[in-house]
Amino acid sequence: MTARLDPIAASHALHAEMQQWRRDIHHHPETAYEEFRTSERVTERLRALGLEVHTGIGETGVVGVLHGKYSGGKHIGLRADMDALPLTELNTFAHASCHHGKMHGCGHDGHTTMLLGAATILAQNPDFAGVVYFIFQPAEESNAGAKRMIEQGLFERFPIAEVYGMHNWPGIPTGHFAVHSGAVMASTDSFDIEIHGNGGHAAMPDTVTDPILVAGHMITATQSIVARNLKPTSGGVISITRMIGGSAYNVIPETVSLHGTIRSLNPQDRHLLKQRLQTLVEHTAQAFHATATVRFLEGYPATINHPANAQACYQVTTELVGEAAVQWNPPPSMGAEDFAYMLQHRPGAYIWIGNGDATESRALHNPHYDFNDSILPLGASYWVRLVQHLCC
Repeated sequence: MTARLDPIAASHALHAEMQQWRRDIHHHPETAYEEFRTSERVTERLRALGLEVHTGIGETGVVGVLHGKYSGGKHIGLRADMDALPLTELNTFAHASCHHGKMHGCGHDGHTTMLLGAATILAQNPDFAGVVYFIFQPAEESNAGAKRMIEQGLFERFPIAEVYGMHNWPGIPTGHFAVHSGAVMASTDSFDIEIHGNGGHAAMPDTVTDPILVAGHMITATQSIVARNLKPTSGGVISITRMIGGSAYNVIPETVSLHGTIRSLNPQDRHLLKQRLQTLVEHTAQAFHATATVRFLEGYPATINHPANAQACYQVTTELVGEAAVQWNPPPSMGAEDFAYMLQHRPGAYIWIGNGDATESRALHNPHYDFNDSILPLGASYWVRLVQHLCC
């Protein structure tokens, strides 16, 4: 092979152009399965680089295929998400959203740009063995675009052996990374609880079955599920986020509904928390001569890295920035990420790249958020160095 490409120098040379791409995407945000303009821009760029490009996978998803100069080697997938949030942006800078009610408030504009930067560098310097699949995914924000791409043949059409993802992370300093050997982010499930009592006059509570009283006991009791059922070293959350019931000061209603979310870091705890919530709801209602039902809305599974692949990511990041700037196995997040579906089908890993202090302008899903353009070269360098490491 020829002399090894320096990805840091190459990505810094591309920085100004990447910033233009990123701000253009930020200015034109598109939400789940509507990423038509973004997909077109990605497709145009990949084709201009000479890549084989496949569109319409997962509705608006794009896959670019780049073959290395040398035979053999691995087939690896690198994934970036493209969708924006249904959020009204409050920034006033020139590249703020031009679509009211839509905003790149999670940095997917930066993720897409960093992967495009890596594709540019590698297409111009394909000094590796194997094949790289650049996966530009739609609908990560609560609409399971990764699952849709898989259902539409992602891993059947492309012989991807390993798959990798990356997310910007506020609170991790600029120039730093975080890598987990196991759980990175939680599973997420929603639930609806319907409590049925026997309404009547508020001045005559002895003649009714009060569903508001039942709901109050349920709200309190659910907080014991995680504390008294999961190991103290495990992570789990049950939050009731909405209560609906009642219509007047002097009327005890017939029904009350509770709604919320469950988060956990492994499939066993996920099943246990749902099972315990259902039992608690049903029996608490019975204790007050009411009835109650629970309906679960299944969300994303937990994002769990494969240890060997995570170790490879750790080695690459430490080569880039040094051991002192890479956190190994920090506490996982109880947020969720649909890259989990890809990790259920192929070995791989998902890492965090520091986005700087968690100020208002750096907090994910905040209307003042903006991706930190200074990390674009580092993110692109990481992707290039990962390919160099895996496809040597």
